[in-house]
Amino acid sequence: MTEETQSINSDMPQPADLVIQARWVIPVRPRGQALEDAAVVINGGRIIDVLPVAQLAARYQVTQTVILNDHVLVPGLINLHTHAGMTLMRGLADDLPLMQWLNEHIWPAEKKVISEGFVHDSTLLGCAEMLSGGVTCFNEMYFYPEAAAEAAIQAGLRANLGLIVLEFPTSYAHDAEDYLQKGLNSRDNWRGHALLSASLAPHAPYTISDETFGKVLTYADQLGIGIHTHVHETQDEISQSIAQHGVRPLQRLANLSLLGPNIVAAHCVHLQPEEMSLLAEYGCHVAHCPTSNLKLASGIASIAELLMKGVNVGIGTDGAASNNRLDMFSEMRMAALLAKGTSGDAAALPASQALEMATLSAAKALCMEEKIGSIEVGKMADLVAVRIADSEILPCFDPISHLVYVAEREQVSHVWVAGELRYQKLAGQTGVYADIEPAELKEIIEEWQPKLNQYKA
Repeated sequence: MTEETQSINSDMPQPADLVIQARWVIPVRPRGQALEDAAVVINGGRIIDVLPVAQLAARYQVTQTVILNDHVLVPGLINLHTHAGMTLMRGLADDLPLMQWLNEHIWPAEKKVISEGFVHDSTLLGCAEMLSGGVTCFNEMYFYPEAAAEAAIQAGLRANLGLIVLEFPTSYAHDAEDYLQKGLNSRDNWRGHALLSASLAPHAPYTISDETFGKVLTYADQLGIGIHTHVHETQDEISQSIAQHGVRPLQRLANLSLLGPNIVAAHCVHLQPEEMSLLAEYGCHVAHCPTSNLKLASGIASIAELLMKGVNVGIGTDGAASNNRLDMFSEMRMAALLAKGTSGDAAALPASQALEMATLSAAKALCMEEKIGSIEVGKMADLVAVRIADSEILPCFDPISHLVYVAEREQVSHVWVAGELRYQKLAGQTGVYADIEPAELKEIIEEWQPKLNQYKA
């Protein structure tokens, strides 16, 4: 090929599967940037360019173009801590403290109804809710992870599935070793699926022995996977740890060599300054669940201080049983407002940082920062369009601020995962899923709610 031919070919438009043109594109990295009248070019499920709409025609020959003149395009939201398998328990036992909620209602209900079928159905219901709210990836922790995997695949959602570990028996497993082996076997069955990954999920320090934590650490190191656990959610668990182990839970995890950049610590409500420094020193990640923490009266996490210490913090909803919504828009807003109120600093946790926590920071916590979490060339096209056109949410002066403080999940109009449209809601219409039928969700609710009625508060 001559140099002249090479020059001609380089000027020819490149093929692309999909282009999304939006009023604003928020890449997230760099923080605070809003690109006006921009286009995201996608080929093979990946982002291959982000450029002004005016430059599009000269550079690309596109199979499909989606024009969103009244929309903000953002990376897919990442729910860093949830229990989608508990979605059918939404509102089962409200207005109760955590341990009473668990001991008197949730655990008895689980003992009777938990099965592969329940977890599949409950997870599918949760996936539908998350998709319609702009979530493209969730970090799960619950029983029967293989059933959850099937639901996530049907919904087309990306999922990091926690292989739950407990010491006490349930319908799923009878002891810690059984939990570990069943979880690892499940992982083997879905390993290699493009949308699925796994982490080991020892429930919490107060439900896991030192010996089991040692096994979790060994498997995590051998397999190169993360650890997902609840940490310092309540004062009671801290008092219990001091009584049983002589140290607070986080120090116990440090003594057991559990802390490191592969751990996602959910909640972290009650932390002393030196414990925040410990999390920063070991490169641990925190999943902040502001609404659940408030609803269970667990407390308010000192997120502004954690961020100042350099701890990577993402946002999660927790389960629908304790929130009672899997709504990341609500969580972003709540996280930003609580940080301001508790710190006395109106500039604490600005909207751009709250959005980053719900996207790129969460991706980093899941070791997926190079794959998802921002709109950048080379990353998967996990994207969400939010319609900002109705008078009740206008005018819009700053699209990033608007996303966090004004927009709700009902404004989500399109959700793509790896370039595939998984959910769409056009103005004035009901949302449509690619592979979930509303009738299926209705049947799930009608089947399981009567079986749970006796456990409600």
